Amino acid sequence: MEKFSEKCCPVFERATNDYHMTNNVDTPVRNPYGEESIAFYLYFKNWIDAVQWHLEDLIRDPEINPEKALEIKRRIDKSNQDRTDLVERIDSYFFDIYKDVKVLPNAGINTESPAWAVDRLSILVLKIYHMQEETRRTKVTVEHIEACKKKLSVLLEQKKDLSLALDQLLDDIRDGRKYMKVYKQMKMYNDPSLNPVLYGKK
Repeated sequence: MEKFSEKCCPVFERATNDYHMTNNVDTPVRNPYGEESIAFYLYFKNWIDAVQWHLEDLIRDPEINPEKALEIKRRIDKSNQDRTDLVERIDSYFFDIYKDVKVLPNAGINTESPAWAVDRLSILVLKIYHMQEETRRTKVTVEHIEACKKKLSVLLEQKKDLSLALDQLLDDIRDGRKYMKVYKQMKMYNDPSLNPVLYGKK
């Protein structure tokens, strides 16, 4: 039986590769998967991560225009909210799949939900892509290349371990050894009724 990590990693890798065909934060997403499918959400999740990765690069330009920096910061804030919303949507997918599982009396709960592990895996795929790029640079020292190859090796091992941990968590939930609780993220700084800087202006 196919493990979930074996399903989602190729989707993440496809989204990462598709984004880098233009490597432009303003490129519209063209999701190749059927709407409302889990692959659709996974592809969109990685696309959001890829765009935000490059927005984070852009905002660190020491010569950036302050107005441009503020514009990018606003985009990063929105991206973070979109990312969180999508993680919650993926957790809802898992919650629906396992809603009828009979939880064992001694079942435990995990420190993070399955979708937050999926989130980490998506970002890890991006890290691997960019570290591979670093190992192929030509106008850098041999030491830089060797250091990046070592980091790449660690990232690949981390991907393997995280994939295994995600699959084991889903197996535990399926078999009733662990149970899911989905907590909505309460990002106070985005809420005009909870951020004192925003509600203080009313």
